[in-house]
Amino acid sequence: MTTPNAPPEKRNFYGRIKGKTLKPAQRRYLDEDLHALRPVGVSPEENPARTVLDPHSFFGDARPLWLEVGFGGGEHLVHQCGLNPQTGFLGCELYINGVAMLLGKIRSAQVDNLRIYPWDVRDLFDVLPDQCLERAFLLYPDPWPKARHHRRRFVTPEYLDPLARVLQPGAIFRVATDIPDYVRQTMEEVPPAGFDCLTPTPADWQTPWDDWLSTRYEQKALREGRTPHYLTFRRNEQPAR
Repeated sequence: MTTPNAPPEKRNFYGRIKGKTLKPAQRRYLDEDLHALRPVGVSPEENPARTVLDPHSFFGDARPLWLEVGFGGGEHLVHQCGLNPQTGFLGCELYINGVAMLLGKIRSAQVDNLRIYPWDVRDLFDVLPDQCLERAFLLYPDPWPKARHHRRRFVTPEYLDPLARVLQPGAIFRVATDIPDYVRQTMEEVPPAGFDCLTPTPADWQTPWDDWLSTRYEQKALREGRTPHYLTFRRNEQPAR
């Protein structure tokens, strides 16, 4: 088991953390539900030495683990939890309004196979052992459309290299976006990080996955005339760069 390097003392992060005022019910979800669903030992405050965690501790057993990075309002994450009740799901999201929306959906759906880290996914990468995840999702990430901001996108080595490390060989990584330039950068950056592309041509990008649930961000893109793209990668047998 490889111990990742300790993270920098202070990391940059971008994008909004909080939006409009939370509804009373959403504040109640955060107060009453979030603590029990947070994985222990992920945050730098709880684990300043960045000691690698036993992933079985998240659910108390050796179930498969899937990760969604930036789950937005959480509709896809709850949908996947319902379809795969024997799988443990990890969701990371900086936007606290989205975390509150997810908590409301969890109450309604009564799913119990989900853990939430309401902050930077890099904190989770720091403390996960090698090859512990079987699947990862990146769905409608912040596009950072200005060229000078492209380094902030998830599909850069800062994020892709640790993602490749924690994914098992053969693990699937799905990316959905409505931004053509995000597709370009994804196709350029993901394979060198240790992935084989299973959707190599533009014709492949038009078909959603069989278990797909269209998210609120996809519906917004469709209303505004943008085309969804669905890209699938498989972690190969090569070590991460």
